[in-house]
Amino acid sequence: MATGDVGRWEAALEGFTKESFEVDGKRRDVFRMGTGPAVIVIAEIPGITPRVAEFGRRVAAAGCTAVLPSLFGQPGRPASGAYALGSIGPACISREFSAFALKRTSPVTVWLRRLAAAEHGRCGGPGVGVVGMCFTGGFALAMMVDDIVLAPVLSQPSLPFPLSRKFKADVGISDSDLARVKERTAAGACVLGLRFTNDPFCFEERFETLRRELGDAFIAVEIDSAPGNPYGHPKSAHSVLTEHLVDKEGTPTRAALDQTLGFFREKLGVGTGPGPRPEGMGE
Repeated sequence: MATGDVGRWEAALEGFTKESFEVDGKRRDVFRMGTGPAVIVIAEIPGITPRVAEFGRRVAAAGCTAVLPSLFGQPGRPASGAYALGSIGPACISREFSAFALKRTSPVTVWLRRLAAAEHGRCGGPGVGVVGMCFTGGFALAMMVDDIVLAPVLSQPSLPFPLSRKFKADVGISDSDLARVKERTAAGACVLGLRFTNDPFCFEERFETLRRELGDAFIAVEIDSAPGNPYGHPKSAHSVLTEHLVDKEGTPTRAALDQTLGFFREKLGVGTGPGPRPEGMGE
């Protein structure tokens, strides 16, 4: 690993403070930026890439504290196919992640819930927001067992992996946790879900399950990525808020980004709308 590469990766996280957080002997790095109620940004595979960090900056610019725990990978390193493969292998065999099990909540969500509770105490506000992406997408749903999670966003939730139709439809949490989520949505909580229609990892069956189980409390945003779609999204488009974001006014991914930031602001009492855009992130 070249020293110059590490330096460039660190530059991608400029402006974030780095701390650590420990639960039951498991200590991880956490990157923070901003003020206001906390939003836990759980990176997708391969880790906290520059695009994930950029999303964190947008969360901070919207009036929240962006909190990025590092669960895997090398923070700041750009995404690539080889890097993703190198990250996903260890994650799949780790006992902390339930990649291949039906109706099972990933144990790492216990650590994340404790982090959310600590950040809520630190940042204040009515509660916290959470966004999971891809491999971690369903973690935001699992964290809803705690009342402090007021703004959960599931961006292309991809676990469990699609070994069969049953796996495609599973939402990646236990029956008891799902029952608790349904209690919360019946009491007024809601869930925002994002996916591309042709996503090779997050299938429509999963969103159908969420609609069936949560009813109108599940707000589904599904972006056309079928061949010939008017916005030129590739049929393999996957990462709505990061790698496949087309950051131009009038595009569906930009609308999804603004809706996500507005969701955080509304549910966490910061205000409505997407908030100001960070300097240098223009059209």
